[in-house]
Amino acid sequence: MALTKEKTAATVAAFGASAKDTGNTKVQVALLTERIKQLTEHCKTFKKDKSASRGLIKLVGQRRNLLKYLERTELDTYRALIKELGLRK
Repeated sequence: MALTKEKTAATVAAFGASAKDTGNTKVQVALLTERIKQLTEHCKTFKKDKSASRGLIKLVGQRRNLLKYLERTELDTYRALIKELGLRK
């Protein structure tokens, strides 16, 4: 269920300043969004997998906290990231 190395590298390259910029808040939110999409599909297929559902809820909470931080510190970056990832329509 984890992201592949290629998918992770592509996401880091798209949202980070460099290929090794994995600590950037934008990169972390983008990676969490990809994992959330995968887990959502898994939970739709396997409805009784409660541990996956709990993991999904934890990831959503992590992403929410990072987005709150980004909104508080860099509002323009936050708005651009939300639009780019297609969150909060």
